[in-house]
Amino acid sequence: MIIEKANKEEVMPNSGMPTNETKPNRFAKLKGKIQILGREIKRNKTSYYFIAPFAIIFLTFYVLPVLISVGLSFTYYNILEVPKFIGWQNYLNLFVADELFLKSIKITFIFALITGPIGYLASFLFAWFINELPRRVRAILVVIFYAPSLSGQVFVIWGIIFSGDQYGYINGFLMELGIITEPYQWLTNPKYMMAVLIIVILWTSIGAGFLAFIAGFQTLDKNLFEAGYVEGISNRWQELWFITLPQMKPQLMFGAIMTITASFAIHDVIVPLAGFPSTDYAAHTVVSHLVDYGTIRFEMGYASAIATMLFLVMVGANIFIQKILRKVGT
Repeated sequence: MIIEKANKEEVMPNSGMPTNETKPNRFAKLKGKIQILGREIKRNKTSYYFIAPFAIIFLTFYVLPVLISVGLSFTYYNILEVPKFIGWQNYLNLFVADELFLKSIKITFIFALITGPIGYLASFLFAWFINELPRRVRAILVVIFYAPSLSGQVFVIWGIIFSGDQYGYINGFLMELGIITEPYQWLTNPKYMMAVLIIVILWTSIGAGFLAFIAGFQTLDKNLFEAGYVEGISNRWQELWFITLPQMKPQLMFGAIMTITASFAIHDVIVPLAGFPSTDYAAHTVVSHLVDYGTIRFEMGYASAIATMLFLVMVGANIFIQKILRKVGT
């Protein structure tokens, strides 16, 4: 019986518990991969020398701060004192004791679900239509559509357009037509605030993604369109889905990351228009909550927990977007 049991253990190497024979194999495979990596680095050391400056800057100012923030999220840290480890307490407070954080999540998702996809699709459609125009007209329109991203805080002009007095352009126009009798408080009344901010955010969202799409349309292989017509492509929508979009997957991914992910980090547009904090916290996003605790209250441990949650949501959104874009053209 003992011999049969030993034979069964040898015959079943893929069982749940790893045997003593599989562990050395795993270490050997890992050691072999490390050795292969070392040989590749030595063979391409010149390339790694060129990459090194950017890699050092990226690791120092991007990766390392994220790791430090994740570590601080498990502590109580007010800058003046040494961080004190408190485990999951910050995360429990976020979802159990902080009603404003839960409200900010709702507002953030409203902004993201409306401005993200609409801004992304608008950027692509505008780029698609503009690409069909003559070269000089196309160049002028590209500058016009990309201008909001180049002009810094030019969106502040919307504060004049939606000003809450009779001198605001919208109020003045509506009062002149007799539609309203007194000015509306567009940017301080929670009833109108979200709609106005969504309009402004959509206006500012046509930026880097739009420019990437324009560049992508310029690199399309014209021979594939002729082959598609031979294979039975009969209209522009089929041409777009089966020929254009598969060739533009890198640009589609870049535009999605820049547009949709950025929609979760809305704050800079809100503050000049609706104030900080906004009336009744009607436009209080997760980033606004993060700025409140990080730069005003100096509760850095709690702010790091908020930042970590936002980071995880953005990573999840990117993974979801990648899965969707893999289906393009199939």
